[in-house]
Amino acid sequence: MGQNENVEKAPKTSWFAGLKTEFSKIFWPDRKSLVRQTIAVVTVSVVVGLIIALMDWAIQYGVDFLISFKF
Repeated sequence: MGQNENVEKAPKTSWFAGLKTEFSKIFWPDRKSLVRQTIAVVTVSVVVGLIIALMDWAIQYGVDFLISFKF
């Protein structure tokens, strides 16, 4: 379990060379796909925001209605 093997290590390269290599592996989407995904995210965010605002308004209206009762 605690044995150390002599494993040949890869030669060290500069940090920037490694960074460049990793960036070349990234899949960058094309412009059309990026625009479609951005529109989808903005649309869903606006819809969810409107739903939350509507629920907030309804709950606030309900709480104000309940508080207005005089016993």
